[in-house]
Amino acid sequence: MRCPFCGHLEDKVVDSRESREGDTVRRRRECLACGRRFTSYERVEETPILIIKKDGRREPFDRAKLLKGITAACQKRPVTLAQMEEAASDIQARLQERVDKEIPSRDVGEMVMDVLKTLDSVAYVRFASVYREFRDLHDFVQYVENLLGQALPMGSRAPAPPKGVDLPSEPVPPTPT
Repeated sequence: MRCPFCGHLEDKVVDSRESREGDTVRRRRECLACGRRFTSYERVEETPILIIKKDGRREPFDRAKLLKGITAACQKRPVTLAQMEEAASDIQARLQERVDKEIPSRDVGEMVMDVLKTLDSVAYVRFASVYREFRDLHDFVQYVENLLGQALPMGSRAPAPPKGVDLPSEPVPPTPT
């Protein structure tokens, strides 16, 4: 490796350490010409993940964007930043394990919903309400009722809505724009 101080090409490795995540090796090197020490990092070169958007565009996977979506769904909920970070890391690792590096955004959304379902039910419903693009309140209520039906034991009923909240029995017509 070329010395950043004198440009000499020969050096010796003084110390090597793996990062906590195990994806990077840090090496302390000493130049054999000038004797100065410098640090180099080695990382496996991975094929970039491309997300295929609904309109067919492809864009590079962005962990920050993933974390932003998870954070928005978990806003004002009892979910710690560490849990959100872990969720994003878990999803990113699952994406990197896939053979196909071009992944539909739909698959990423499903992964986020799976993780949020285990973290916080309100965050899950928030994310689903945006992700599923409900046409109206009736579609949303049906979706939530289906969720409650899945989560409840056979023969039990979903809890009544909070006092003062009336759910429509008929579909609400869309508001003209």
